[in-house]
Amino acid sequence: MSGAKPSVPPEVRARIEAFKKIREQEKMIEENMKKIKYKIAILSGKGGVGKSFVTASLAFALSYLGKKVGVLDADIYGPSIPKMMGVMGQHVLATGEGRLIPVTAPLGVKVLSIGLMLPAEDVPVIWRGAMTTSAIREMLAYADWGELDFLLIDLPPGTGDEQLTIVQLIKDLTGAIIVTIPSDVSRIVVAKAINFCKKLNLKILGIIENMSYFVCPDGSRHYIFGEGAGKRIAEEYGVPFLGEIPIDPRISRANDRGEPFFVKYPDTPAAKAVIELAKSLIRQLEEENSGKSGKE
Repeated sequence: MSGAKPSVPPEVRARIEAFKKIREQEKMIEENMKKIKYKIAILSGKGGVGKSFVTASLAFALSYLGKKVGVLDADIYGPSIPKMMGVMGQHVLATGEGRLIPVTAPLGVKVLSIGLMLPAEDVPVIWRGAMTTSAIREMLAYADWGELDFLLIDLPPGTGDEQLTIVQLIKDLTGAIIVTIPSDVSRIVVAKAINFCKKLNLKILGIIENMSYFVCPDGSRHYIFGEGAGKRIAEEYGVPFLGEIPIDPRISRANDRGEPFFVKYPDTPAAKAVIELAKSLIRQLEEENSGKSGKE
């Protein structure tokens, strides 16, 4: 029949619909991010440096200092934020419109994690990279954060799919904080994380050195994992050094209970360090923000 439109193959139609859905989600992400003042990715070059602990502690500290805070756990395969923030066993709810309602942790911090969507905490996520990218995009698009001062994004170690996805989807990402420990081995992988940020034009807000030293009851300091690697690499690459967090066995116990340890043990060096880090971050960002406002 002349003039008849050629039929679109089903596989092509499916691709078109998938592309439309992705574009719609990207627009939703853009609208969601407009309601959040500072969006900060928490990175580490390697595992085992306490990146999730730093994310959770900073979130609690910022909230303790009067800020509205949310945490997005983008570590799809190893989500530890729910346990550390005391919301394990709770579940993310969805509204009739398909919006995701983050759960509320102590001190009012909002939390969204794939770990809060699984039937049990020991259920593994067995996905290829495309699935993790899709999951992060959907969490960013459908999350109902409301108005926030800070959104901290806990990323898995390395510089792969999850890190690229966050940087590409959040166009106005404020910057990244890189977590390390004081050993020279960690310096090598921290350098990779720094170069990752520089290649993607992602501002580095600073380096935090976790497990820096142990304070004995007599007040003496012992540098168990080495000394000063975080500060040296910050100077070498010309990025800010935000500070050090010492080792304290009570931190592990508080993490297991999902408690803000600096509230329970406020006089410990580690507690004071986390509060000072949060204050320093607020001060840095507000000074930069006021500087931008003055130029406009």
